[in-house]
Amino acid sequence: MANSANAAGKKTVKVTQVGSPIGRSADQEATLVGLGLNKMHRTRELEDTPSVRGMIAKVRHLLRVDEAQ
Repeated sequence: MANSANAAGKKTVKVTQVGSPIGRSADQEATLVGLGLNKMHRTRELEDTPSVRGMIAKVRHLLRVDEAQ
């Protein structure tokens, strides 16, 4: 089944959590939850928007980012 964002031709970005939020500030932990990540090695495919890019930039040291189409 095709992803609805991809079917509409929108760009997506694939993010995987590779770092633990333990010992990080509460706002960084909340940012991970906002991205849909809350456990190590979870991957989400998100729409590539400025707000998502800002969230990724805030916790980039905890993520691996792959460009998707």
